[in-house]
Amino acid sequence: MALNGLLDIELSVPNPDELVAFWERRGMLQTADGVLGTADRDVQLRVADGTYRHMSELHMSCETDQDLADIAGRIAQMGVDSQILDTRLTCVDPVFGHRVVIDVTTPHPLTPTQARAWNHAGTQERLNARSDAVTEAHPRAPRRLGHVVLGTPHFEKATAFFFDGLGFKVSDQILNGVATFGRIESDHHNLLIQPAPTSYINHYALEMDDIDAIGKAGQSVLAERADANVVGVGRHHLGSNIFWYLTDPSGTMFEFFSDIDQIVDDEAWERDHCKRDWMGSDGPTPVSVWGPQEPETFLNPADLPAIGAAREALGLD
Repeated sequence: MALNGLLDIELSVPNPDELVAFWERRGMLQTADGVLGTADRDVQLRVADGTYRHMSELHMSCETDQDLADIAGRIAQMGVDSQILDTRLTCVDPVFGHRVVIDVTTPHPLTPTQARAWNHAGTQERLNARSDAVTEAHPRAPRRLGHVVLGTPHFEKATAFFFDGLGFKVSDQILNGVATFGRIESDHHNLLIQPAPTSYINHYALEMDDIDAIGKAGQSVLAERADANVVGVGRHHLGSNIFWYLTDPSGTMFEFFSDIDQIVDDEAWERDHCKRDWMGSDGPTPVSVWGPQEPETFLNPADLPAIGAAREALGLD
């Protein structure tokens, strides 16, 4: 079980040109037709034409050719066919219907964040100068694709495919698997699977340098579309990351995030931090430690019935 990276995703939407232009205005780079990258990674989002909004491909990496063979064997036991050509495995997700592509490679490393000098209580790092968050000419661009969140009524089958089949590691669970956070990198999660009335992508998440980068990028979105706001800014409980959720022009929610928990010792995390049942006496653990209360559309977007109808017409769900 040696998946080692979330490389990129493909989003199929009715308005691909509009979505590409939206992310170019946020500082992402169109490195090929319909392909968006960042300063360190040429491919992070691919945008294709689709009759309804959905994630049409999930692209990941693993360490060795043997990993591909092992994954193929595990998912075959689940009734999922796959093909291996050279150093690439492809299959179709049995729940969501998107393509899954796994290459023997590793994500390109990120250059270190250009850290800002902070004046904390009792510690002064910035003297006789304004913060560069005030003086910089342009908001900082997204650094990378960090995770995706998928909702489905078939969450048990989806969880089995991703975790038992593909090899994601469990970071935390709510109600012993009703919702499961999983990782293949050091981030607390590269994937969350949660219940939903139909199978769909709840959101995709882009890492930013810091809270100022989140705030300035989010504000630039609201300057174009005041109704794009969903919830934020806040700090999550599970994952600990700072967040701001908005919607892109296709109606898909996305997250600007920073400062997510990093897990580099699986045994230590499993022993000391991983929980399989985040449910207290007063109910589920809150989504955020601080920040606005998430609206109903956070988990149930208004277009879910339309997505469900589109999937049904294609014989999905």
